[in-house]
Amino acid sequence: MNLPMRINFDEKDYIYLILTKGITKQTSTIHINLNGIDYELACNEKGDWDAVDATVNDQPGLLRAIGRNIKLRYRL
Repeated sequence: MNLPMRINFDEKDYIYLILTKGITKQTSTIHINLNGIDYELACNEKGDWDAVDATVNDQPGLLRAIGRNIKLRYRL
């Protein structure tokens, strides 16, 4: 069961689902669903989570904020 998670970014509320099960510190990619579109977040060398194959239209700032939110929630 995937529970919807909320984030406020640029004074707008967004709801996303984490599709990856069993996230641990060894997890290298996380799949999410945002507005009906699936994205893959991967950990870079700095330890930040960025979207793989994201375009400018995909709001990379929002996806980075979601990655940061997941990182804090799961203590990655």
